[in-house]
Amino acid sequence: MFDGHIYDMASPSQEHQTISMELSTILNTYLKSKQGPCHVFHAPFDVKLTDDPLTIVQPDLMIVCSRDKLDGKRCNGAPDFIIEIISPGNAADDYIRKLYYYKNAGVREYWIVDPRRKTVTVNYFEQDLPSLQYSFDSTIKVHIFDDLLIDFSGIADLLHI
Repeated sequence: MFDGHIYDMASPSQEHQTISMELSTILNTYLKSKQGPCHVFHAPFDVKLTDDPLTIVQPDLMIVCSRDKLDGKRCNGAPDFIIEIISPGNAADDYIRKLYYYKNAGVREYWIVDPRRKTVTVNYFEQDLPSLQYSFDSTIKVHIFDDLLIDFSGIADLLHI
């Protein structure tokens, strides 16, 4: 729901689910090893970005490091880190609309994974750096953590690309 308007989304594909599961596993394993306050969540899990206008989203993956934002039903406010995986037919939502909302809501880092183009676009909002684009054969640093690197070549191998 953006600005009070409900948008219908298609179910994720097998490719989408494979990428989501692998990234979720990597993130969760890392966070558990650190034993810190951060937790990973995956869709469907609501995030209420704003009350006025009411804006609720369900990112594919997110990390929330402030327990105060979690009420047992959803995240209230911006997650620290969000990953959206492009599905056919909604690329503009992820590259334009969600980028705008996530940046303005205070998300620290936002990745857009595009299986068709085999790219990952990293938006690190904390330092207002320009977007960086990587290929699926890259190892990419998660900027909000000092030592988390994600090797996308292993994920690409699972997709047989």
